[in-house]
Amino acid sequence: MGLRIVVTADAAAIEYKDAVAAELEKSEYVDSVTDLGLHAGEDVDYPHLAVKGARMIKAGEADRGVFLCGTGMGVAISANKVPGIRASTAHDSFSVERLVLSNNAQVLCLGQRVIGVELAKRLAREFVSYTFDPQSHSAAKVEAIESYETGEPEQA
Repeated sequence: MGLRIVVTADAAAIEYKDAVAAELEKSEYVDSVTDLGLHAGEDVDYPHLAVKGARMIKAGEADRGVFLCGTGMGVAISANKVPGIRASTAHDSFSVERLVLSNNAQVLCLGQRVIGVELAKRLAREFVSYTFDPQSHSAAKVEAIESYETGEPEQA
């Protein structure tokens, strides 16, 4: 069974969002792509879009997301406000790999003003191809991150 992906972008990244969504729709790892917008002519600030997408993942309505803005940083910060969501900007292949394999992140954030569209599409393809191994040495670190969200850290 493939992944259910949610994509969203603010006005600074509509072009890349559309390109990434089209790329992911062709992926063997993806069953569905939900586009939350923005679409041409709409005007919604990125925090609202990123939180909406992150809440979909948290609710089990999507498995992962690719969120875009000018730099990727604003949507990452916003998505991380949703407890249980791990989102990060990554603009290279190694970082995308570690985003999933080391951190079990659900959201890849990209910046249209920072990288080219072909790189954005490649990174999104790579992001959906990785699967976190809950038996890996990174599992304990992910559990530690999660424990801070509940207010019960294992150690400080």
